[in-house]
Amino acid sequence: MVWEEWERAKVAASEGQAARMQLNQAGPGGAGGLDLVVYQDDLGAVGHEAFVLHGELKKRADIAGVGADRNGSGSTMRAAAELKDHHLGLGSELESTVEVWTSQVKHVLQACAHISNHLDYSKKLYAREDAKIAAEVRSRTGTLPVSVLNDYFK
Repeated sequence: MVWEEWERAKVAASEGQAARMQLNQAGPGGAGGLDLVVYQDDLGAVGHEAFVLHGELKKRADIAGVGADRNGSGSTMRAAAELKDHHLGLGSELESTVEVWTSQVKHVLQACAHISNHLDYSKKLYAREDAKIAAEVRSRTGTLPVSVLNDYFK
């Protein structure tokens, strides 16, 4: 479905008219000029890169824990405490910076994990759905009725 067709369908639906969907082509080779194509290998590759980024970021972005002593306090936080002990405002600011940085790193780590997990799941789900739809299309003679296509969008 091309973008203009989608826009027309949205307008028709908002006006209470029944919107209909049109497949460009079913079968090997697909249709030319598709506006969205997703390959299973691409999903896996992006998911893997998110996984790798998560691992590297976790190892390298922990400024709070770098140079940790036996009490678990990192060198940056020890420096902040030392500056605060000498009544220097920079100590509080350094401590605040480490806390904000740590919070932001945790958010990015969580996003990487979410992307990796979601794309791995999507890759498996789409492969199963593609096989199911292909089997359904192969078992029919002639065109596939819209009523059957609608079952795949629930």
